[in-house]
Amino acid sequence: MSAVATRVGRKRMLSEYADWTDRIKNGELPPAPTRPTGMERNVVITQWDWATPKEYFHDEISVDRRNPSSNPNGLVYGVHEDSSDFMTVLDPTKNSFTQVKIPVNPGTPMAEPEELLEPSPYWGNEPVAISHATAHSLMMDSKGRIWTAAATRPRENPDSCKKGSSLESAMVLPIANSSRQTNFYDPKTGQWTLVDMCGSSQHLMFAEDANNTLWFSNPGGDNVGWLNTKMYDETHDSVKSQGWTPFVLDTNGNGKRDEYTEPGQPMDPTKDMRIKVGFYAVSPSPVDGSVWGTVLGFPGSIVRLNPGSDPAHTSLAEIYEVPWNNPKAPVQGFSPRGMDITRDGVIWTVLSSGHFASFDRRKCKGPLNGPTATGQHCPEGWTLYRTPGPSFQGQTEYGSADTNYYNWVDQFDTFGLGKNTPIATANDMDALEALDPTTGKFLVMRVPYPMGFFAKSMDGRIDDPKAGWKGKGLWSTYATRTPWHIEGGKGTTSKAVKFQLRPDPLAN
Repeated sequence: MSAVATRVGRKRMLSEYADWTDRIKNGELPPAPTRPTGMERNVVITQWDWATPKEYFHDEISVDRRNPSSNPNGLVYGVHEDSSDFMTVLDPTKNSFTQVKIPVNPGTPMAEPEELLEPSPYWGNEPVAISHATAHSLMMDSKGRIWTAAATRPRENPDSCKKGSSLESAMVLPIANSSRQTNFYDPKTGQWTLVDMCGSSQHLMFAEDANNTLWFSNPGGDNVGWLNTKMYDETHDSVKSQGWTPFVLDTNGNGKRDEYTEPGQPMDPTKDMRIKVGFYAVSPSPVDGSVWGTVLGFPGSIVRLNPGSDPAHTSLAEIYEVPWNNPKAPVQGFSPRGMDITRDGVIWTVLSSGHFASFDRRKCKGPLNGPTATGQHCPEGWTLYRTPGPSFQGQTEYGSADTNYYNWVDQFDTFGLGKNTPIATANDMDALEALDPTTGKFLVMRVPYPMGFFAKSMDGRIDDPKAGWKGKGLWSTYATRTPWHIEGGKGTTSKAVKFQLRPDPLAN
């Protein structure tokens, strides 16, 4: 927060916050959101308390995302990133939750320093952020095990990751440190398994392949990593089962990866070109096995990785910048964050410019590799939809006072709006937003109480395909880092939230 204040302009930011606080104190209010109309009146919201008043959730998971019927009426899992070293487990059929301790190896550093700079008005000198594992995101596999992106050890990597290693990926791009690795929890045995990884992890996603490959994002790095979980289950050898690759553009256009220039070097027409990017979101495509991710920043971009037969050596990347100041693009936008993909390979991402954007590679008219394919070569692939959240006064084209943090695609119609419906989080309007791309209209699913619903993740589950709307729904959670700022104040806990869509407001 302090770093952001410096970038924005500390004096200006503090004066704006002071003015904002005085205006609220004097009774000024922002425009009230409209009351639900039409289909919005059909949304049913169910909530459960889970975790403790000092724990915030980063992500939750209720199902193997590749099979929405895989965990019917089952447990829902959530992790707490910096706030604690627990995974919280909700049993929605018993309206109860338990917590499971996440283990780490000795020497794993804490996420936050132990000393307090100032006493908290809520907690005094009592520490709040006490996590070592910093479990950020989680996924369920086909066996019902829960995999998380979490720290398992000190940050220095073993020799197998570094220069001089015989591991293929390390010979291509050695990695000295990693901040998070991965682990998994087996509910059947109650046991955790720590899996050492060379590349850092933040988000993770299973591919639909024979190896059940688990891909990891690493927004601060310059590579993307994976774990062959089938091989790991058979061998328990994390070194042989993992790999990573740099991002290399085929700028010489010959269709294969050759010798490449390094980031910052001028383009060489005889070579390929490595780019220094790292995925924030990550989504393997169900269409062709490619792996897509978002790149933070301005204007930001999405990147497609074609792993090839030997990813450490054969993978090739394509980069598509969000259209900004591009005369060929009908709408300008910037700065993606979350991302997901449809069953037919269309990418959806939320933009800080106040847009929900799709990218369809099939619409590209020019070459997808070669010396001109360096980012701004396919504006026709992008379609931007203005999100309905609050904006700044006088601003209509871009810029938003809302925060669309992440998004998810309902590939299997687990909610009731149809297959491949894109849904975004609307964090400054306490809602999820489902888009109908054919009309450009949003269904706003606002959580009215307690105020402060701030989602980071969501997924959908089918509990009973014969039960109509009652047998399926979306799952999310209150994920603000300060649950004591939710309506109700100190003592209020985060909530697990289930969204369902009935056929009419009075349906049983």
